[in-house]
Amino acid sequence: MTGGYTREAAVLMPIFKIKGAYHLLLTLRTQEVETHKGQISFPGGMRERDEALLKTALRETFEEVGIEEDKIEPLGKFHDYISVTGYRVTPFAGFIAEPFETFPQVREVAEVLQVPFKIFLDPNLLRIEKRAWQNREDVYFYTFGTYQIWGLTARIIKDFFDMLRLTPGDAAPGEKP
Repeated sequence: MTGGYTREAAVLMPIFKIKGAYHLLLTLRTQEVETHKGQISFPGGMRERDEALLKTALRETFEEVGIEEDKIEPLGKFHDYISVTGYRVTPFAGFIAEPFETFPQVREVAEVLQVPFKIFLDPNLLRIEKRAWQNREDVYFYTFGTYQIWGLTARIIKDFFDMLRLTPGDAAPGEKP
């Protein structure tokens, strides 16, 4: 184990628009996957050999939800995270051109979620719990309908939106959360 992690993984933070409103594409994991059963996550997975991490994120996005690489415009790399399972996870933001379809890999993805940015900009939909783990006490939870987006996925989203310094009016022109 080096640097606090045992393996490397990459995820894509897919951004797209529906009727002018920005959204993130997330997946609800099945009960058949090895880890994080039934949790909401970004498409992504383990790095293969010497594969570039962006390539890992794009390959895994295609494998999990069927969005082809040429439909995704990479926007940039976000900073690394160490997961509870000991992976170094590297997120990449990418914009998905319209129109696109998803084709979920049924063993890994129970459902594809299209979550409006306004969910992440509404402080009433964010809950913070105090838990001690690796010198971090805050665990973030976003409520999206009946779903709870939490753990590493919520932390990445929270950090990403904090970095962008978006306000509720940025979710879509003329739209409020």
